[in-house]
Amino acid sequence: MTYDIIVVGGGIGGSALAAVMARAGRSVLLLEKSLVYEDKVRGEWIAPWGVTETQRLALYDALIDAGGHHLSSHVTYDETRDPAEAEEHALQLGMFAPDVPGPLCIRHPVHCQTLFDEAREAGACALRGVDVQAIELGRAPSVTYVYNGELRTEHAPLIVGAEGRQSVVRRAAGLTLHQDKPHHWFAGLLVDDVGAWNDTRQAIGTEEDFAFLAFPQGNGRMRVYGGWDLAAKTRFAGSEGPRRFLEAFRMKSAPGNEAIAGGTPASPLYAYYNNCAATDQPYVPGAVLIGDAAGWNDPILGLGLSITYRDVRLVSDILKETPAGREPDFRPYAEERSERMRRLRIASEMQAKLDMEFGEEARARRRRYHEATATDPMLGLHGVATLAGPEAVPAEIFELAHVARVVGA
Repeated sequence: MTYDIIVVGGGIGGSALAAVMARAGRSVLLLEKSLVYEDKVRGEWIAPWGVTETQRLALYDALIDAGGHHLSSHVTYDETRDPAEAEEHALQLGMFAPDVPGPLCIRHPVHCQTLFDEAREAGACALRGVDVQAIELGRAPSVTYVYNGELRTEHAPLIVGAEGRQSVVRRAAGLTLHQDKPHHWFAGLLVDDVGAWNDTRQAIGTEEDFAFLAFPQGNGRMRVYGGWDLAAKTRFAGSEGPRRFLEAFRMKSAPGNEAIAGGTPASPLYAYYNNCAATDQPYVPGAVLIGDAAGWNDPILGLGLSITYRDVRLVSDILKETPAGREPDFRPYAEERSERMRRLRIASEMQAKLDMEFGEEARARRRRYHEATATDPMLGLHGVATLAGPEAVPAEIFELAHVARVVGA
């Protein structure tokens, strides 16, 4: 059978694109490998600019109905700051995007299933338990896969790679992925029974040899992340790793973290590198990549979902505007994404330098930064880029001179 579009990967990006294009009247085949979406500690936080993208794609209401939880304030704790002062200067998160009260949190497996169901309800042929065997591009793109023990080959003028970092579509397209050198370990854990914590407040902080991020999901549930030095590879390994991980959250500079440390681990604890990656371009004739398949930003900024939703919106707009029988022109998407990811890479480098380095020199750097931003808010605009979008701040924020001012180089 021939479809208008075949989407490989039924996670966030693939299911979102399939839903949008099926609603637009296109015939879509959506192929997902897993039978059940598992908790693999993937992103669950959507920045305000990413929430705007879900609204433009008409997917926001489905996420809210599935349990999406908005956050409205942010606190940055640090061993160089008094915690009461940090809380007094809590950042209000409803200012960064029109009609968006703040970041949106939703558990990743629920998020995936919600969008997969949306795609199916919109009319996409959405299949689970698919094993992709081969992808052919060129003049007659096709995907060969096994489903229910049957070998099938389907054709479409466009194959969308939405299957993440190990994208088979990217390999079939011959697109090279360039990865930066990792700079620290990062891990995430879902925690239940978090007691005395304002469930509309997110927080980050650094103390001694550990940095944390905390994102409540409501009803005593929270997704937390932690970062530590690359040399301590096995710090939280083993069966007791999740409990040791939570114990690391006990900080004098963030006394409220006692509620996190006293919580109950509710997911696996996976550790991974923090780094950025990019392709030279996210498309070739007959194929286009979205989300992590096209390259990713350092997870320290938590922008994987926002980036993916922007990708989906730009690609779907191009496809809807392309007349039948014509090859879509993805150059505007490639150009916007390249500049977007360049800016976010620089923003993440600044954030990592500030939050994910340890020792006396790093501590002094953070102290200088916090003192300086009190009189020069321009120094914190990379944070605005994270929340409002990289295009929302002046271009000079991403120039070397400004970076040097921020990190004290």
